[in-house]
Amino acid sequence: MSYFVHESSFVEEGVDIGDGTKIWHFCHIQKGAQIGKNCSLGQNINISNNVKIGNGVKIQNNVSVYEGVELEDYVFCGPSMVFTNDLTPRSKYPKGSTGYNMTIVKFGASIGANATIVCGINIGRWAMIAAGAVVTKNVPNYALMAGVPAQQIGYVCECGKTLPEGLNCRICNRKYFLGNNGLQEKGDKNAVS
Repeated sequence: MSYFVHESSFVEEGVDIGDGTKIWHFCHIQKGAQIGKNCSLGQNINISNNVKIGNGVKIQNNVSVYEGVELEDYVFCGPSMVFTNDLTPRSKYPKGSTGYNMTIVKFGASIGANATIVCGINIGRWAMIAAGAVVTKNVPNYALMAGVPAQQIGYVCECGKTLPEGLNCRICNRKYFLGNNGLQEKGDKNAVS
């Protein structure tokens, strides 16, 4: 085995776990889940059926990643943040997986502690969701979101620092511009002005 699973955790059959991944205390990984390389799953994590998790993802304690949620590479999920997968749940009228709304968290995005992500949205690349925020709509790339419901209050650099008005990071010196596809890094070969 080229990954680590703590003895208190349970991994069902039919799970794919990448090299270097660490799964800590009291986790449950359900059938059909795919977890990439070099991920870290903290204590008391539930990964539901058929969930896809990319490489280098870090999920802090007490998080459930429900079916219908996909985490791309290098996503960070803070302690006790919440994903949902059904906009109109009823105990008496379960919909099953065909009724779930997909949520995709794009490359490098971070979600703060105790934030709630309402299903059926995309969180853009390198976006930053503040602790306690309730996200109810799509989040642009590099957006800084805060509040209930969450509103965009600025932009953040790939390194995580808030960008000043000129959109040039004072910490790592990356430079950005607002183009047709929202905020983009200057020199990015995929940027569209």
